[in-house]
Amino acid sequence: MRNYATQMEAAKKGIITPEMKIVAKKENIEEDKLMELVACGQVAIPCNVNHKSISPEGIGTGMKTKINVNLGISGDCKNYDVEMQKVDMAIKFGAEAIMDLSNYGKTNTFRTQLIEKSPAMIGTVPMYDAIGYLDKDLLEISAQDFLKVVRAHAEEGVDFMTIHAGINKRAVEAFRRDGRKMNIVSRGGSLLFAWMAMTGNENPFFEYYDEVLGILREYDVTISLGDALRPGCIDDSTDAGQISELIELGNLTKRAWEKDVQVMVEGPGHMAMDEIAANMKLQKRLCHNAPFYVLGPLVTDIAPGYDHITSAIGGAIAAASGADFLCYVTPAEHLRLPDLSDVKEGIVASKIAAHAADIAKGIKGARDADNQMAEARHVMDWDRMFEIAIDGEKAREYFESTPPADRHTCSMCGKMCAVRTTNMILEGKEVKFCSEK
Repeated sequence: MRNYATQMEAAKKGIITPEMKIVAKKENIEEDKLMELVACGQVAIPCNVNHKSISPEGIGTGMKTKINVNLGISGDCKNYDVEMQKVDMAIKFGAEAIMDLSNYGKTNTFRTQLIEKSPAMIGTVPMYDAIGYLDKDLLEISAQDFLKVVRAHAEEGVDFMTIHAGINKRAVEAFRRDGRKMNIVSRGGSLLFAWMAMTGNENPFFEYYDEVLGILREYDVTISLGDALRPGCIDDSTDAGQISELIELGNLTKRAWEKDVQVMVEGPGHMAMDEIAANMKLQKRLCHNAPFYVLGPLVTDIAPGYDHITSAIGGAIAAASGADFLCYVTPAEHLRLPDLSDVKEGIVASKIAAHAADIAKGIKGARDADNQMAEARHVMDWDRMFEIAIDGEKAREYFESTPPADRHTCSMCGKMCAVRTTNMILEGKEVKFCSEK
């Protein structure tokens, strides 16, 4: 029987939990140092007491950059088998988190199966599920109804929940006053904005925040403070609405820590490249160095069909500048629910961004795989290259689609391969390209 409710409470008491031991080993960090980071909130270990299949991960200061994969059932695409195939793909490629954004049908059935099988941490947005779970129209849902959904998700074993508690009346006032091209693009944020406007009430997650924290503490669920007013186009970035909400999130972060509830803070969105670094520093300052979880940022708005690339560019800059957790974006973003191919492209792009950022941040061991790849390329060991690659199957498929005459080269350079030429000279051999007559 553990004598602490949450990882943060344990850390504050000087207890190194089994989950901390696992994370410390994964991250190559001393257990005592990790415990200190968890105690002060700079690292979160989202790990619901009811998620038995989880392989714990640390998110935050000094940790490797983690990625999240979004999936789930919608009214237009309700194939449970396909969504579970996406889960399998996310696990195969090493995604550390999966967010179930289901908003149609038997969401709890899918979520329960997901939690039973997934070693990745599981996140949800209870606001998405409220209408379907409660079978009520938005205007009929009470503040306590929303809290019932939070409790249901916590009991099922969800590790972290996006709670849009920062879009209170003060933040809405700043948003209305400033105006925007894209208004509110957060699904959960827009639903809360509509509920507040129609009822005249305060955001229930803000008004009853202490009750929300009580539920999360009971099951050691990490709160991911949602950015309801994130920019939905680059022209809306770093505006009054976004910053006003961020200020509220900083206060909510401290209130959660006082209750020993672990926190992540969510961020933009769409943002030009030259604003990203400053936004990361601003978030860390206003939110007391809490782990930062970003969607993108997408650095241009004109690439539908390629937004896994616009997101990877922004994600790499964001993580190198201090973000800790990247939410993947697929080529289908803004267009449709992603299929299996889209999910794979999104995962790989996000993994590349996260890894590139870890190299830039000097994360211990981040360069090891790159050095191993260089060594394999030096001796033209193709099988070893495919083994090291993020997507070795695709690399092998490309190589073998146009096989070279000499396996010690590729079909692009052939015998004029620079590596081959240099190796031969250094080995004291003569380089010849023409056949002897």
